Amino acid sequence: MASSTSKTSPELRRARLGVFGAFTIVGFLTAIWLVNIPDIQQRTGVSHPVLGGLILLLGLGALISMQFTGLLIRRFGSRTPTLIGLGLVVAAVNLPGLASDAPSLGAALFIFGLGHGITDVAMNQHAVVVERSYKRPIMSAFHALFSLGGAIGAVCGAAAQSIHLQVSWILLSAALLGLAGTVWSAFLMFSQKTELLLESDHETASQRDTPPSGQPAKPQRGRVLVLALLAFLVLLSEGAANDWSALQTVEHLGEPEAAAALAYGAFASAMTLGRLCADRLAHAAGSVKVVRFGSLVAAVGMLVVIASPLYPVSLLGWFFFGMGLSGIIPQVYTAAGSINPSDAGKTLSRVVSSGYIGLLAGPAIIGWLGGLIGLTLAFLLPFAFCIIGILFASTVSPVETRVTKRALAGSKRPES
Repeated sequence: MASSTSKTSPELRRARLGVFGAFTIVGFLTAIWLVNIPDIQQRTGVSHPVLGGLILLLGLGALISMQFTGLLIRRFGSRTPTLIGLGLVVAAVNLPGLASDAPSLGAALFIFGLGHGITDVAMNQHAVVVERSYKRPIMSAFHALFSLGGAIGAVCGAAAQSIHLQVSWILLSAALLGLAGTVWSAFLMFSQKTELLLESDHETASQRDTPPSGQPAKPQRGRVLVLALLAFLVLLSEGAANDWSALQTVEHLGEPEAAAALAYGAFASAMTLGRLCADRLAHAAGSVKVVRFGSLVAAVGMLVVIASPLYPVSLLGWFFFGMGLSGIIPQVYTAAGSINPSDAGKTLSRVVSSGYIGLLAGPAIIGWLGGLIGLTLAFLLPFAFCIIGILFASTVSPVETRVTKRALAGSKRPES
C-alpha cells in the first residue's frame, strides 16, 4: 500500500490545497471572461439580445456535461474528470477572444460551458472526499476560494484593460496562469486509488452504523430530491441578487448607478466573508443550524431590502442576504456527496445540475416578475425561498459514521 501513517496528514493537506487550486482557477477564469464581455461583444458585432442567447449556450453546455460527469467519476474517480474539466475551461477561455461572429462565439461559449459543468461536479466531489477525511467542515472554504479567484480575475482583467491590452492577449495570459494552476492541482489531489480506499472505508463504516432495515433506498431518493430543490432555490436567489440588486436599488431608491453598484458589492463581499466563516460555524453548531439560521438571516435581509426607503439600510439588507445565503450551498453539496459513497458523483451531479438551473433561471424569473409587479416586490420570491430553506434545513444533517484511518494508512495492514 502506498502511504504510511506518518504521511497521512501531509497527503490530506496536499489534497486540500489541490482542491483549493481548482476552485480558484474556475473563479479566476470565469471572472476574466465576464469582465471582457463588452470588448468581445464589440469585436463580434452581436447585439444585446443575441449575446444573451449565446450566453445561454454556456449554461446549456454546462448542463449537458453535468449529466455524464457522474459516470466519469464512477469510472475514473473525481480527480481525472476535474482535470479534464479544468483543461477544457483553460483552453476554451481563449475561444471567445478569437470569435469573429455570433456562430463562432456561440460555439466557444458552449465548449466553455462543457468544461464548467464537468469541473463543477467533479471538484465538488473531490472536495467532499477531502472534507470527509478531515472529519470537520471545510467545504465552505473551497467555495470562498472560488469567490476569491473571481475577485482576483476581475482586478487582473480590469488592470489589463487599463493598459489597453488586446482581449485575445488578456485571455491567453489568463489561460496560461490557469494551466499552471491545473498542473499544480494535478500533483496535489488524491489519486484514484486513494480516493477509492477512502470511499470504501466510509461506505463500510456507514453500513456498520446503519441497522439492517431493508428500507434506506426510498428515503434517500427523497432526500436527494429535497437537496436538489434547496440547491435550485438558493442558487436562484443568488443569481437574482447578482443580476438585479443594483437595478433594484436604482428603481426602488432612485440612487445613481455608481451608488447602486454598491448593492451588488455588499452582497458579493458578504458571500465571500460568510463562506470564510461558515466552516467554523458548521463545526461548532452543525450543518443544519448553518442552513436554518443562514436562511433566516437571508430572509430578514431580503425583507429589509424590500421595505427600507433608506439607501444605507438597504445596503445592510443586501449584506445580510449574502451572509445568510453564503454557507447554505456548501452544506447541501456535502450532504449530497455523502448519501451514497459508491455512486456519489451521480448524486452530486443531480444536485449541482438543479442548482445550476436555478442560477440560470433566477435572473429571468425575477425579470419577468419585475415586469408584472415591480422589481422590489419580485424579490418576495427569494424571501419565500429562504422560508423554505428554514423548513427543510434538517435535510443536510450528516449521516453518523465511524470513519477509520484505514484508507490513508493502508500500508500498516499486511497484504495477504
